[in-house]
Amino acid sequence: MNQKEKIQFLAITGMSIALTYVFTAFVNVRLPIAANGGLIHLGNVPLFLMAMLFGRKTGMLAGGIGMGLFDLLSGWTAWAPFTFVIVGIMGYVVGTVNEKHTEYAWKIVSLVLALIIKIVGYYIAEGIIYGNWIAPAASIPGNVVQIAVAAVVVLIVVRPMEIAVKRVGVQTA
Repeated sequence: MNQKEKIQFLAITGMSIALTYVFTAFVNVRLPIAANGGLIHLGNVPLFLMAMLFGRKTGMLAGGIGMGLFDLLSGWTAWAPFTFVIVGIMGYVVGTVNEKHTEYAWKIVSLVLALIIKIVGYYIAEGIIYGNWIAPAASIPGNVVQIAVAAVVVLIVVRPMEIAVKRVGVQTA
């Protein structure tokens, strides 16, 4: 990686972290269900887009740090270590799949994998936090809605974003 690529990586990854944080913190709806009330946000939109466009490292850092930072700064502090790992893995997997496969169908596959990681990861996290392995099932519908909404948005805008990024000459994954 040359100096220009390093600077570009840092700038894009920093922007990705910031966008993921902002979309998580300010574009959200708290749900009156589940033990913790639940939260549906659009932070997954920039996370998935950046992972698809710029790869696993950017996806992992945007997800883990961006959403982990939200948890730390918004009163969901107990969730931060779990979010850092779970959402970091989601970004890494989405980025990895899209680095290896450019076909549109693989974008869908990567989002389904992210959904599975989110459901399993937060089920385990909620079980640990609350000491109850039945109550976390109530969070599954909210997690599905959150990823499904993000997936619809991402799948609509990812191709135009890929074209735009290539036109300006930014190195992609």
